[in-house]
Amino acid sequence: MDEVRLPAIDGEELQKALRREFESCIEEVTKAVNDARAGAVIDESEEPVRKALSKLRQQVFGKALQMKTDAASAAFSPRKRKGEKVTFSNKGKQTVGHDTVNGNIRLSRTRWWSRDYGCDETLDRLIGIAAATVSIGVRQMCCRVAISQPGFDKAAQHLSQLAQIRISPERLRVIGQCEGRRVLDVQAAGGFVASFLAGDCQTASNGPRRLYMGVDGVKVPMVTAEEKSKRRKNRGKKRVGSRPRRMRRGADNRYKEFKIATFYDETNDHRQVTATSGDHKVLGRLVRREAGRLELGQADEKVAVVDGADWIRNQLNRNVPILDAIVLDFYHLSEHIWSAGNTCFGQDSEPAKTFAGKLLDLAKHEGVAALLAEIESTRKPLRSATKRKALTDLLNYIGPRAAMCDYPSFVEKGWQIGSGPTEAMCKVLTYRLKGPGMRWDRPCPEAIMALIALQQSNTWKSYWDSQKRAA
Repeated sequence: MDEVRLPAIDGEELQKALRREFESCIEEVTKAVNDARAGAVIDESEEPVRKALSKLRQQVFGKALQMKTDAASAAFSPRKRKGEKVTFSNKGKQTVGHDTVNGNIRLSRTRWWSRDYGCDETLDRLIGIAAATVSIGVRQMCCRVAISQPGFDKAAQHLSQLAQIRISPERLRVIGQCEGRRVLDVQAAGGFVASFLAGDCQTASNGPRRLYMGVDGVKVPMVTAEEKSKRRKNRGKKRVGSRPRRMRRGADNRYKEFKIATFYDETNDHRQVTATSGDHKVLGRLVRREAGRLELGQADEKVAVVDGADWIRNQLNRNVPILDAIVLDFYHLSEHIWSAGNTCFGQDSEPAKTFAGKLLDLAKHEGVAALLAEIESTRKPLRSATKRKALTDLLNYIGPRAAMCDYPSFVEKGWQIGSGPTEAMCKVLTYRLKGPGMRWDRPCPEAIMALIALQQSNTWKSYWDSQKRAA
């Protein structure tokens, strides 16, 4: 409705209408400062003054909106519409509440009704209260505290103390979850662009444009079906006439694996993060979508640094075939080498350290062929079935991943061989979900991760700007 011109309100009239409120605020501020003890004037007066100014701010904003509503109601009355023969009946005044960053605003407006069209919502749409009872500013603040505080109770307390917005923990959870789902829907529909493109990821002034990507899985604690069954038994009887409360079916296991994909440049200044509760095929489609959004083909060097999971390699080969290389994270390789060394030579013994150090040096500087040869030469003289099996398993792990272990070539090109940025992002996306005693229903953690991913992808501002434009 950008083309509609609403009637303006008069500033002098607003000032006259609020003269008593201004005087009351000044009295409260004066009293707070005068009542403060010597030596603690600021500390004892700042909170009462803050509350007085917050109350005035809410009163000014509410009065201004009411004047705007009254002016718009007079200008856009359904009885004044030209070319319409529909008869609208005046159903009297109705008051509606709307949560804003300036407090809860109560607006009164005339309700018009016709047999053919029902209630007329033109005025509500013009003012911006037809679609929701919470403003975009409040939604954004709720999402900020929902992803930063350990629990919705704490988040609601912080929201009340810092922003003077009073919302119950349950409503805060619902707002955050709905917004997270909205973020996922907007991303799926291509509603807003990424904060960077592959062409922006130049390593130096004359260096190649290089973009890395990583994929991993993380475990999130879930509410099981057994736990929900106990809750149903312990729940008290419903009051007569109360609404039925829907309870989702619990998870089969205590933990569920969520999958994460991240794209980042050499310095990790640019990054794009996404996560899903779906299986490996769902993640593969997300990776392909994000690669297209970032215009991955613009990069001169496209490198994936991942662990050795088969599903990751399969999905990358299927959905991102233009990758120049898939690198096995050096730390994951070292874990397998150290495990074999400890089995063969004793836990953390000097021979184990020598064995692991030599293999890792060969892998990094001479290549996978020398590494496999050294493991085979160590395995041959051994007679213990356990030790031979440990080295055989190591050979069977490295062999199919030989192309991922060409570390001398990777280092020569200046590529990273560690998946640190991806591992760090796994912790960042789940720090809000793994607090003490936390258990989640499936829709909520995915929504929370979507909000955190929005923040980590540096698209938080662009998303909220797009929401304001769409309002």
